[in-house]
Amino acid sequence: MDSFLLPILRYSLGKGPGECGQNGPRSLSMTFTKPSTHAACPGAAYNVDQSPETADIWAVFRALRDARSHFGLRPAHLQTLQAMLSCLKPGHGETVFASNTELCRRTGGIDERTLRRHISRFIQLGFMTRHESSNRKRYRIRAANGDCISFGLCLSPMFKRASEFLEIAQMLEDTRRDCLFLRKQILALLAQIDAADPNSTFSDGIRKTLRRKLTIVEYRFLQREVEAAHHATSTVMDMDETPVLPANDGQIVRHHSKSKKESKDLDRPQEDNKPNVRLLTAVCKEATSFAETDLLTWEDVEQHAKTLAPMMGIHPITFDKAKDAVGAWKASSAVFIILQFGSRIRDFAAYFSSVTLGRRETQFNPPALLAQLARAESRLA
Repeated sequence: MDSFLLPILRYSLGKGPGECGQNGPRSLSMTFTKPSTHAACPGAAYNVDQSPETADIWAVFRALRDARSHFGLRPAHLQTLQAMLSCLKPGHGETVFASNTELCRRTGGIDERTLRRHISRFIQLGFMTRHESSNRKRYRIRAANGDCISFGLCLSPMFKRASEFLEIAQMLEDTRRDCLFLRKQILALLAQIDAADPNSTFSDGIRKTLRRKLTIVEYRFLQREVEAAHHATSTVMDMDETPVLPANDGQIVRHHSKSKKESKDLDRPQEDNKPNVRLLTAVCKEATSFAETDLLTWEDVEQHAKTLAPMMGIHPITFDKAKDAVGAWKASSAVFIILQFGSRIRDFAAYFSSVTLGRRETQFNPPALLAQLARAESRLA
């Protein structure tokens, strides 16, 4: 090859014309060969220079790059490590002999103090070891019989942990894909909930939560909560009565309908329709039995309902949203009444969201339900 082509080829591969080691110019290929073993020299401060056991050092770098969040590394750390790997010569071991000035240049011009911090971080993580000479220079000296001593930054510990980096990178990738999958599932369910009940405020709160960076556990919790709200269709108070149609041939009654539905005051209980605390605690004995003190005021009832809600699968955020939407007394009464109905309600959390935040909020009448429970109890007595 003509001598004038060598500087051009070296520059195209990221190697300047002056970057030749003591053993001659670098090879044009960065693929490592099988490890070559050298005899060890005595001395605790000395280290035998060995070749990487992996076939591709950049595969190790890519695995560590994908797993950097697990080790708390920033992109700047990876740039420094990339500069160090570019200084390794094929078949000449795992020790970096480049000076700090050269590493700063290859990293893109970072200051030397930042480079030292990065090196200290790598040593702290166990990715490399430092072997310093007496004058703190980085070099390698070889004896006539082939033994050598290397002074510099040894990357051998990092290459030995290649399988660990691959496993962590794969684990993080699987978690990322699972989070994305759960997010899409939640958004699809929210779209169906909005289509069924456009006035529901349940979806707005979930979408605000999805704006944050969530863990896989938080995504699964949201998925269960949204699925419960989506599948809450048949409960004790959700069953519509089937109208009785006449048996004759008349079609007028069967097809009679009104364009505007009548609004009855009984369907929308007012604030002054708040039940008595004594009636609530007397009828809802299941909830009252968990109270450590007597429930005398609505403040006592609210505090006790906030304690019972997580035990029933109702998230505290959902309970607070229900308080803001329908009032504290109505949300607390819902907790007491739902617990009293017991096994007749399939999903406590889903039903609570339906009667306080969903489309059945206007149909939920605590005084009427308490009267119904009181009558049922008197018949059993």
